[in-house]
Amino acid sequence: MTLGVLLTGFVALASPTTAASTWTEPSAVNWAACPEISDDELGRKLSEEQLAKARQLLDRMECGTISVPRDYDEPRGEQITVALTRLKATDQKRRLGTMALNPGGPGGSGYLMPMELVATGVEMDDRYDLIGFDPRGVGRSTKADCSGDGQGGRPQPGPITEEQARKVYDRTVKKNKACAQSNPELIGQLTTGNTAHDVDRIRAALGEKKISFYGVSWGGWLGTVLRSLHGGKIDRMWLDSPAPPYSRTDIATELRAKATDRNFQRMAAWIAERNDEYGLGTTRRQVASAVEKMRRSYDEEPLAFTDIDLTVDGALISQAAGSPSFNWSQMAQVLSELRDAEGPSAPPTVRKVFGSPPAGAPSGTDTTANLAYHCNEDLGSRSFEAAWAAYQKRLKRYPVTGRATPATPACAGWPLPVDKTSLKRHGGSLVLSGHRYENLSPWEGVLATHKTIGGTLVRMNDDVHGSAIRVPGCVAKVLAYFETGRTTDACPTRPEPA
Repeated sequence: MTLGVLLTGFVALASPTTAASTWTEPSAVNWAACPEISDDELGRKLSEEQLAKARQLLDRMECGTISVPRDYDEPRGEQITVALTRLKATDQKRRLGTMALNPGGPGGSGYLMPMELVATGVEMDDRYDLIGFDPRGVGRSTKADCSGDGQGGRPQPGPITEEQARKVYDRTVKKNKACAQSNPELIGQLTTGNTAHDVDRIRAALGEKKISFYGVSWGGWLGTVLRSLHGGKIDRMWLDSPAPPYSRTDIATELRAKATDRNFQRMAAWIAERNDEYGLGTTRRQVASAVEKMRRSYDEEPLAFTDIDLTVDGALISQAAGSPSFNWSQMAQVLSELRDAEGPSAPPTVRKVFGSPPAGAPSGTDTTANLAYHCNEDLGSRSFEAAWAAYQKRLKRYPVTGRATPATPACAGWPLPVDKTSLKRHGGSLVLSGHRYENLSPWEGVLATHKTIGGTLVRMNDDVHGSAIRVPGCVAKVLAYFETGRTTDACPTRPEPA
């Protein structure tokens, strides 16, 4: 699909859960003692110094729950629980309001996001009460659990054959049907539209006429939907690395494949400038050719190591080549080591990067919720034939990075109805920040979202997903926006590795 079609071809779709159908009297927040928070849970994204600061912030944190309709088409029916936290503004005399936060996913927990942001120097708590919450289906909110998390297994190392892909597809269909049917009443209601209604219920329960919002990645999609369903109740909103304005996994896969190859070409040029260190070529084309040769070679003869559970094939080479710039130096070393690797032991950087994660390492995403949110809203093709044909085209179009793209659709066989949400423009304050070279939320998708919902577009010339609050100069602009409402059209970016 061309960019022109992408930007103009979005069709607003009728939603079965409209804002008008959501209202019964909202429940109050049931404030209670906060649960015990382990260092593993709080500190998975923090340094030791930041973890110590976050620990101090827990003394200020308030914890509660609200009851919301499981199904907003039946608002007086079964109720479920959404868990939330609040970090009150330190300057109550100059308090501007309440701001809800979401880190992305779908399936990501935002319960501790206020503490994580402030601990890392994003001090949004000066004049705002910050609200963290677990979306329905996640963390401490009402959730479901099934064995259908993700696709039905992986093919054996080496190039994926059509027969192997068909087996993966069939297993995915079986697992997805079992997952959805394990608790369809709840799993079928894990949608972005319902979560947007939940956020509005949080606003009402806190007694706020309007609420501000900061979201990243899927959190940008949530903000987009929230603004469409409850636009008159939104104050200031900043969406970083927002998702495209449609629920089409097949189109998103193509956008990401294009963006990943684009960034690999930048990486290849960067490696070529350092040929004395990596020895992969002195020009971008030489490096790209060398990596493509490695990808083909390892697909023909995968290499297993005896000291780590890893078999190198073309997919791993492709994944390494698709890394963002903060990882270029490490992944360039991986590619350099693998060029002449023979085993039986893994080269040092390969062992460091691809060795087994520590036992009990916390996961940041609920896999059942991730699958359900995606598949309950995916309007794209789920047929094997369409996915396999598209995969074959990507292999030819992107001979290095296309190998790491999916050969089968993740939502194959999902039996529950698709939720369709219309997107609308609203007045009021909105900023979208996109990253020119990133893979996960490609620039073309950000442009499409901006064209669909409006707002001020901030371009960041980096490739780091959700980096607006990680680059000091940009953090200052984010904070200034929420304090003054004045927008900016550019942000400083993270420098590429030296």
